[in-house]
Amino acid sequence: TIARIHHAKDILRARLENPPSSLELAQLVGVSDRTLRRGFQELFGTNVFNYLTSKRMEQAEKLLREGNRSVTEVANIVGYSHLSLFASMFKRQY
Repeated sequence: TIARIHHAKDILRARLENPPSSLELAQLVGVSDRTLRRGFQELFGTNVFNYLTSKRMEQAEKLLREGNRSVTEVANIVGYSHLSLFASMFKRQY
């Protein structure tokens, strides 16, 4: 089960722009949604949604620091179609 939870984390990192839902993710790695949620909390100290948001914001910060993309482009790259939501989440994390 631990390996499956780690695999779920890898899937999320690879699909920041278009991640699967929690239920889809659980099915992809072969565990129940409840097992995924519990395992994520136990292994990583956060829930699936917060982990995904954190990784998206880390990627966004990296891209923004490179300086060759607009904020809108970065928001789209990390999976946010609404700039205001992206800005709000980015401010919350940083």
